[in-house]
Amino acid sequence: MPKREDIKKVLIIGSGPIVIGQAAEFDYAGSQACLSLREEGYSVILVNSNPATIMTDDEIADKVYLEPLTVPSLKKIIKKEHPDAILPTLGGQTGLNLAVELSKDGILDELGVELLGTSLQTINEAEDREKFKDLMQELHQPIPDSKTVYDLQDGLDFAHQIDYPVIIRPAYTLGGTGGGIAHNDDEMKTILNRGLTMSPSNECLVEKSIAGFKEIEFEVMRDHHGSSIIVTGMENFDPVGVHTGDSIVFAPTQTLTDKEYQRLRDASLTIVNALKIEGGCNVQLAQDPNSEKYFVIEVNPRVSRSSALASKATGYPIAKIAAKISVGLNLDEIINPITQTTFAMFEPALDYVVAKIPRFAFDKFTNADRKLGTQMKATGEVMAIGSTIEESLLKAVQSLELDQQAQTDLIPTYTRKMSMGDLLEKIKTPTDYRLFEIFAAIGKGATIQQINRSTKIDMYFLSKLENIIKMQQQLTDGLLSADMVLKARKLGFNNTMIKAIHHATDDQLVKLDSMEDQHLVYKMVDTCAAEFESTTPYYYSTVGNENESKPIGNSIVVIGAGPIRIGQGVEFDYATVHCVKAIQAAGYNAIIINNNPETVSTDFSISDKLYFEPLTIDSVMNIINLEQPIGVIVEFGGQTAINLTEDLTKHGVSILGTSLHGIEQTEDRHQFEQLLIDQNIAHPKGNTATNAPEALEIANKLGYPVLVRPSFVLGGKGMAVVHNDDELNEYLIPALKNSHGEPILIDQYIPGTECEVDILSDGNEVFVPGIMEHLEGSGIHSGDSIAMYPPQTLTDDQKQKIVEIATKIGKQVHAVGMMNIQFIVADEVYVIEVNPRASRTVPFMSKIVKLHLAQLATQLILGKSLDELGLKPGLHPEPAKVYVKAPVFSFAKLPGAPTALSPEMKSTGEDIGSGNNLQEALHNALFDSYHIDTNNVSGDALLSEFDAKNTSLVDQLKGSGFGIKTYHQGMEWPDNLAFVLSSEDETTDQKELVANALSHQIPVFTAQDTVMGVFQPQLIK
Repeated sequence: MPKREDIKKVLIIGSGPIVIGQAAEFDYAGSQACLSLREEGYSVILVNSNPATIMTDDEIADKVYLEPLTVPSLKKIIKKEHPDAILPTLGGQTGLNLAVELSKDGILDELGVELLGTSLQTINEAEDREKFKDLMQELHQPIPDSKTVYDLQDGLDFAHQIDYPVIIRPAYTLGGTGGGIAHNDDEMKTILNRGLTMSPSNECLVEKSIAGFKEIEFEVMRDHHGSSIIVTGMENFDPVGVHTGDSIVFAPTQTLTDKEYQRLRDASLTIVNALKIEGGCNVQLAQDPNSEKYFVIEVNPRVSRSSALASKATGYPIAKIAAKISVGLNLDEIINPITQTTFAMFEPALDYVVAKIPRFAFDKFTNADRKLGTQMKATGEVMAIGSTIEESLLKAVQSLELDQQAQTDLIPTYTRKMSMGDLLEKIKTPTDYRLFEIFAAIGKGATIQQINRSTKIDMYFLSKLENIIKMQQQLTDGLLSADMVLKARKLGFNNTMIKAIHHATDDQLVKLDSMEDQHLVYKMVDTCAAEFESTTPYYYSTVGNENESKPIGNSIVVIGAGPIRIGQGVEFDYATVHCVKAIQAAGYNAIIINNNPETVSTDFSISDKLYFEPLTIDSVMNIINLEQPIGVIVEFGGQTAINLTEDLTKHGVSILGTSLHGIEQTEDRHQFEQLLIDQNIAHPKGNTATNAPEALEIANKLGYPVLVRPSFVLGGKGMAVVHNDDELNEYLIPALKNSHGEPILIDQYIPGTECEVDILSDGNEVFVPGIMEHLEGSGIHSGDSIAMYPPQTLTDDQKQKIVEIATKIGKQVHAVGMMNIQFIVADEVYVIEVNPRASRTVPFMSKIVKLHLAQLATQLILGKSLDELGLKPGLHPEPAKVYVKAPVFSFAKLPGAPTALSPEMKSTGEDIGSGNNLQEALHNALFDSYHIDTNNVSGDALLSEFDAKNTSLVDQLKGSGFGIKTYHQGMEWPDNLAFVLSSEDETTDQKELVANALSHQIPVFTAQDTVMGVFQPQLIK
């Protein structure tokens, strides 16, 4: 079928703020789709409310609407733009659900707007549990016994009929939201009630649990003619029962027999053809490990998180090709962009193994429920490529940026005192640390048969873990020989791991390496197992004879930010991509090192060379030694890249931008304090402690409340405001643990208005794009605050003072590039923190002031002056409109995690709202963040007992027309609720209140300042 000429303008719906279950993979997919359609000559309109993404850049689509993702908002845009078609299958579940709602509304028929790609009928058939079940029966494809239910009693009756355990799967939800496995009536009541509430259609599938089966996923591409291919098969390390987003995954499939593989492959193609899907989708299946029996689990009729993983694992750009299919092109008409010689109809072949390990937020939320099930909890993921399962798995472990000790030794400290029996019992429950606990069990002598009985993990995978531990034991016991080091390297052991076990030196390892004819080399990812000529600049390291990567010359290395987690999100990917653009525009070759499969920065077409590797000093130095770059840029890779600076400098690497000395002046507590004193800049009094007695002495000397935080942390990890000795003792345990030997910072807590700036500096002069004021007061992390620009309450004198201080700091540390500075405005302007790098506010400010700040910062890093860039020192002129950046939380996915806003960041993403005044801007931002329509909110405010004691707050809410109800444990859930407020979460009552509100899909606020600001914005200005 030729490309459609009857379509001129296409509207693409984005996925909105990043939440658990819907992350950067949709920025990657959406960006690819926009560029792919424009490449074919179509005009592209994009709607998305997430400012942190590449896809909302002015260069990606012809027109970008940073507007709420709601039916009224989209209708207004459709009526204004009159697109010929909408492409909804690249915006995650959000895009898909909105397409369904727009169709039901009638606006698409009224204006003759067509849905491209997968049809509405197909979406309904795949997403509606009952229709999908009917189709599977029609196709004679086996599915577990199941029933679609719309009320609790029906679900309970069916569970009794088929016997527990059962899996509850809500319809039209994301990342298993609201679902779970029930083993009895009590669990059934809790999970099914929640699932029915969270499903947009109040519908859940109750099915017989097949937990313990192998979980297999096929990424399928299909075109209008019905031609279809498997991009790759993927196999979960964890059996059915753990959400695929929370499971370790390998590609290609590893344990299936050829007969099993072909049977599941045929089933996937049969289903996709029957659904008439056009574009990319994934099919999830379960294989009985003890027989030929298999079951179909579900189909996602859209690109997904797995599509991003499959794209990066194979080099086959699924979203790009899916977009071309949506406008009529077929697989045999689309050139494979990697080989440039074969067509997209060609199935990728892999001569390597890919491992994905999810990244969780449990290192921040130690009290959250770490048990993994059918509802996704991971915030991001890492991917690694190796020649063997062992190598790819260990490289992925090295990429996690978790507990350094566990990542190096593989055996967590807490398991050392546990018996083998205790460990075998513990690993029955899937958690984020189960892989390490299995390593520990093997180390204690457990057989893989025993571990298989505890976990149902396939024996083949367990034998690979056993190989790793056996190698570790050989390194511990034997003499270090060249042959032993080579064998360890082939299994993925890096220098740091070998040195930790054997206490060898770098020089010894270099000498031993030189004795072997096989070394660490780089291989190309080419989609075709080297069968065809390919020029893809996409590499991974392994042990071998031939190095396929030759130094590119005239190059600059940009270090990425690794896996997405709370505190370090897609905004650093945004900054990395813009940095690369500026490097290339300046005439240099840009090399990216990163390991996150979800992101735009790890698309091979973005940089001149991509290395998919762990962001460890070992891996980074191996690449630098090969490439011999002019220098390395660390400012755009978040704290991950900044933390590598010292080691890189020790190895003689040139750091471009702010020097190590400048970084240490802002990150080292004593140097920073001295800088502020020397410059006569006000700052909270404080000191550092390395143990509890010192900390107590400092806190009592300063006077409570005090702010406690470890040095060199991200997203306020381990940070808290404490009010007395007992609280301080309680908080010191995680704070000291997170400090990794660095001192604990203890500061006087100053109440006031918090603000921040991102500065651009050439080392001599400082440019301030804008001052962002936080709606919430000090003591709440900037990432969890609603940021307002321009500032709404600051006087001209205060703004001038902020710019003066920012300029002083920038000049004093000789900042080159970008820096983030945070302030508290109280009786005077205090500086509380400086981050010597790009921050999460860079994309937000870039899109408002219409300056590509990361590109400008890169030009400064490469030697330009502010004057040469046309930037005048001082504050950039403020706009007439008001802009708001609002956080979005994933509390529903992390039961037990603290919800009250505090100095420790909790949000997973953000959105943007704009308007002629603050009220309008807040209204537009709060649709997609707090899920509340401030123009149409009425009823009762349900307050925790703690919040109900704040008479000023209660009076304000009554004055705004709300009734007030106070929550107490066990009370009957009230009707007609406008929102819930619970600003403390230490008690059972508070936790129960938030859990109830989330399960009833009632907007939840967890800070009093937020509620007062949102519902009384006229009091702000």
